[in-house]
Amino acid sequence: MIEARNIEKSYGTNENRFQVLKGISLKIKDGDFAVILGASGSGKSTFLNTISGLESPDKGQVLYDNTDLCALSDSELTEFRKDNVGFIFQQYYLLPNMNVDKNVKMGADLAKNKDYRTIIKAVGLGEKLHKYPSELSGGEQQRVAVARALAKKPKVLFLDEPTGALDEQTGRQVLDYICRLQKEFGFTIVMVTHNQNIAEMATTVIKMNSGNVSEIYTNATVKTAYEIGW
Repeated sequence: MIEARNIEKSYGTNENRFQVLKGISLKIKDGDFAVILGASGSGKSTFLNTISGLESPDKGQVLYDNTDLCALSDSELTEFRKDNVGFIFQQYYLLPNMNVDKNVKMGADLAKNKDYRTIIKAVGLGEKLHKYPSELSGGEQQRVAVARALAKKPKVLFLDEPTGALDEQTGRQVLDYICRLQKEFGFTIVMVTHNQNIAEMATTVIKMNSGNVSEIYTNATVKTAYEIGW
């Protein structure tokens, strides 16, 4: 379980100081699909970065079961992220001089996962192992990023606007892959989006506004990537 306790986060100093997160407390259960929903500037990406360990809060605690991320040293936090979490962003961050196989192997090596090519096949890129990022479409590059994140066998997968740069068909395809792989491997998903339609795929929806959580609700019916609007 992920638990945020009274998380506060600001940027800037003195008169230029701006409070982005204003005392957020919530819990995300293991195996959940949670969407953090909000407009641009609501603080959702900062909150994602904070609960994933990419950034430290100014105040509060982030707990994974009995581990308090805020009490870890930089090296301990790096080790924790390596062993427990995966990241997928709107930008793919693939290494251009490495082919599909080697890009995904980078993630797999962190978990000593020698069976990583099953993930590449699962995202539909089994025939493109030796292609380089420049030879792939945007959707294919995002699927490489998905495979790389999952090849390290994370307990929690964090996604920040993963379909923001994709067209509708490719976006649906990527979301469908992620959901099918979650069912197979059982990891927790925490996804940031401004798209209300994507929130219909989640079990839990966390709505943010101006640095606060305005509402948390559970979807009675969860839709697939091909059932939502776009």
